[in-house]
Amino acid sequence: MPYKYLSLVILCAAALAACGKSETPATNAAASGATGDELVIKIGAAAPLTGPQAHIGKDNENGTRMAIEDANAKGVTIGGKKARFELLSEDDQTDPKTATIVAQKLVDAKVNGIIGHLNSGTTIPASRIYSDNGIPQISPSATAVAYTAQGFKTAFRVMANDGQQGKVLGEYAAKNLGAKNIAVIDDRTAYGQGLADEFIKSAQANGAQIVAHEYTTDKAVDFTSVLTLVKGKKPELVFFGGMDPQGAPMLKQLKALGLPVKFMMGDGGYTPKLIENAGAAAEGAYASLPGVPLEQMPGGKDFSQRYEAKFKQPIQLYAPYCYDAVNVMIAAMQKAGTAEPAKYLPELAKVVHDGVTAKIAFDEKGDLKGGAITLYQVKQGKWQPLETLGGSTPAAAR
Repeated sequence: MPYKYLSLVILCAAALAACGKSETPATNAAASGATGDELVIKIGAAAPLTGPQAHIGKDNENGTRMAIEDANAKGVTIGGKKARFELLSEDDQTDPKTATIVAQKLVDAKVNGIIGHLNSGTTIPASRIYSDNGIPQISPSATAVAYTAQGFKTAFRVMANDGQQGKVLGEYAAKNLGAKNIAVIDDRTAYGQGLADEFIKSAQANGAQIVAHEYTTDKAVDFTSVLTLVKGKKPELVFFGGMDPQGAPMLKQLKALGLPVKFMMGDGGYTPKLIENAGAAAEGAYASLPGVPLEQMPGGKDFSQRYEAKFKQPIQLYAPYCYDAVNVMIAAMQKAGTAEPAKYLPELAKVVHDGVTAKIAFDEKGDLKGGAITLYQVKQGKWQPLETLGGSTPAAAR
């Protein structure tokens, strides 16, 4: 090879080597989520953003977004570096299969933590993927006992579970409402079925008889045949384990069939949308929500005002719990001095955080310690608190 060409080859090789050296730190920085003195932290979120439950899913997303924007505005530091939080939000469509696809997508995006999913039926299958990849997951709304009973060290929730909620609902129906003959309908989802089963155990333990247990789906809108079967059993109360897109038409169809019964749901029914869609048929209906009434939450009034000012609509259901879930995760990161999942996970299990909804701490399963349940009834077109049970809350809501 002539000398001039050899020199050219050597110069090119040197240039390529120099380019390789200059790119390596940038690649490492991107992988660690750091940009100079700034630490970029990705928070994944999953909920139904389309379909019948989209109003609740967007509410979850809004609460999560508020917490992230507040943290960025405060200039939170972790391990001596200013943190910048980014939200990666995905639509799981309330579908278990889609939820696992979404979960893997978020894992592949190298999120530092997960807020979600909304429904128990999506949270449970997704939780295995997060566990297998060591990604901490805090659900703000999945109440099925099975979620934390799997033994995953990455799984947490910031509200009471259905073991607690079903117990309170069953006891209230039998004792406070005096219902001796009760019909139960559930939507066969992990949430609806799980809550209905817990309700039945509690109602029976308190002297009530379950005269019918019928089933539907979380996609149904016509319940005429199921309600006709129920009508023949002459119940005094109908309990529905499901969400408000089914609860509202069920209430209207109960009224149309002339069933003079009390109607009760869990947290899936406690939304403004149920009243809006059921209209006058919603009057007198009962529902529950883990936690204390919004106005009694430590930061409830301020959060509600800021939420409505920002999003131009009232809170639907779980937004305050999403806000707390994000801040609990950030508190654990700050305590650990890192956003690396494996390193802040032990701190998450030990965290004690004064949240909007309550003082938050987790038991050995990842469940909220001392969770309360509040009963509500629709009166004059609005949900009104009746009684708060459990937790460190007042005995009666005022």
